[in-house]
Amino acid sequence: MNNITKHTGYWLVLMMLLATGCIPSMVQRPANDTVPASYTTTTDTTNTAQIKWNEFFSDPYLVALIDTALKNNQELNIALLEIDIAKNEVRARKGEYLPFVGIGAGAGVDKPSRFTSKGASDYSSTYEDGKHLPEPLQNYKLGIFASWEVDIWKKLRNAKKSANYRYLSSIEGRNYMVTRLVAEIAISYYELMALDNQLNILKSNILIQQDALQIVKMQKEAAKVTELAVRRFEAEVLKNRSLQYEIIQQIVEIENQLNFLTGRFPQPVLRSSDNFLNLLPDSIFTGIPSQLLENRPDIKQANLDLEASKLDVRVAKADFYPSLNIQAGLGLEGFNLVQFIKAPESILFNIAGDLVAPLVNRNGIKAIYASANAKQKQAVFNYEMVILKAYIEVANQLSKIGNLERVIVLKKQQVEALNQSIDISTNLFKSARADYMEVLLTQRDALEAKIELVEIKKEQLNATVRMYQELGGGWR
Repeated sequence: MNNITKHTGYWLVLMMLLATGCIPSMVQRPANDTVPASYTTTTDTTNTAQIKWNEFFSDPYLVALIDTALKNNQELNIALLEIDIAKNEVRARKGEYLPFVGIGAGAGVDKPSRFTSKGASDYSSTYEDGKHLPEPLQNYKLGIFASWEVDIWKKLRNAKKSANYRYLSSIEGRNYMVTRLVAEIAISYYELMALDNQLNILKSNILIQQDALQIVKMQKEAAKVTELAVRRFEAEVLKNRSLQYEIIQQIVEIENQLNFLTGRFPQPVLRSSDNFLNLLPDSIFTGIPSQLLENRPDIKQANLDLEASKLDVRVAKADFYPSLNIQAGLGLEGFNLVQFIKAPESILFNIAGDLVAPLVNRNGIKAIYASANAKQKQAVFNYEMVILKAYIEVANQLSKIGNLERVIVLKKQQVEALNQSIDISTNLFKSARADYMEVLLTQRDALEAKIELVEIKKEQLNATVRMYQELGGGWR
C-alpha cells in the first residue's frame, strides 16, 4: 500500500512538472521615459500647470461657464460613471481570491425501484429499534458550504492589482477630459469675443464706406467721376453688409457650442468683448520637461495602463501552473424532521482539495499569454508616444507664443498706418488729387488688417490656453 501511495505521488509530481514545463518565454520591452533637460536654456522649475483653473482665468463670465460645464457636461458625467465601473471591477477582483461562503437549504423525496441495488438496500435497511426506512424516503438538508481557490501563484491578487491600476487610469482619463473641456470652453469663449470685435469693426467700416459713397455721388454730380465709381463703392458697401450676417451666424453657432459644452439649451452667452484687443495673455512658466510626467493626466493614464498590462502578463502566465481548489461543507441532513435535528447523527461535513494543471491542448492558454505580452508592448509604445507628443506640443506652443507676440506688434503698426491712409486718401480724393480706386483699396486693406489683428489676438490668447493645457494644467 505504501508503495502504491509513493508511486502515485511520483506520478503527480511528474504530471505537474510536465504541465508547468515548456512555458513560452516572452521578452517584455522596458519603457523609455527619458526627456530632455529643458525646453530652452532655462531650468527654472516654476510651472503654470500647478495653478488651478479658476485662478488661471480671471474673466468672471469665463469662470462661470467652466464651472457650469464641470457640473453639467454629459461627456464628463459619462466619464465619472466609467470610474465607478472600474471601481466595481476592483471590488469584484478582490472578492475572487477570498473564500466563497454560502448557506443552503433543501428538501426532497426519493422512491427508488426495489429491483435496483439502491432500492433493495433501502428496503432491507433498518435504523433505530429495527425500524425500516420510510417509503418514499424524504430528505432535509441545511448547511454552510464554502469554496476557495488558493492563490498560490498570485494570479487573483495580480488581477486585482491590474484592475486597481485601471481604476486609477480611469480617474486620470477623467482628469484629462477636464483639461480638454476647460481649454475648449476658453478657446470658444475667446473666439466669441473675437467675432464680436470683428462685427463691430465691420459695422464701423460700413459707416466709413457709406460716407465715402456719399462723397463719390457728389463728385459724380459735379462730373468729376463716372457712374462706375459710384457702383464700385455701392458694391463694396453691400459686400460688407452681407458679411455681417455671416459673422452673426458664426456667433450663434459658437454660442450654441458653448451651451452644448455646459449642458444647457441655446441661450445668450454672457461676455464682455469691449476690451478684447487690450487683453494681456496670462504669464506662462513651462518648468522643465520631466514635470510633464507628473502634471499631464494623459501621461499618467498611459503609465497606469502600462503597469496594468504588466500584471495581465503575470495573470496569463499563471494559467500554466497548477491551481488548488478547496471545497468544504458543514450542516444537518435527515430523512425526517426528528432525525434532522438529532445531533450528532444528523451532522454532515466534507472537505476536499483539487490540484489541477493543464497538460494537453494548451494552445488557448499560450494564445492568451502571447496576446497579453503583445498588449504590454503596445502599452509601452503608447506611453512613450504620449510623452513624446506632450513634449512636442509644449515646444510648438512655446514657439508660437513668442512669434505671435512679434506679429501683434507689427500688425498694430500696420493698422495704424492704414487708418491714417484712409484719412489721407479721402482728403486727396476730395481735392481730385487721388483716384477713387485708391480710396476704395485703402479702406479694403484697412478692414482686412483690422480683422487679421483680431484673429491674431485670438490666436495669441488661444495659444496661452493651449500651453496651459499641454503643460498639464486645468484639472486641479
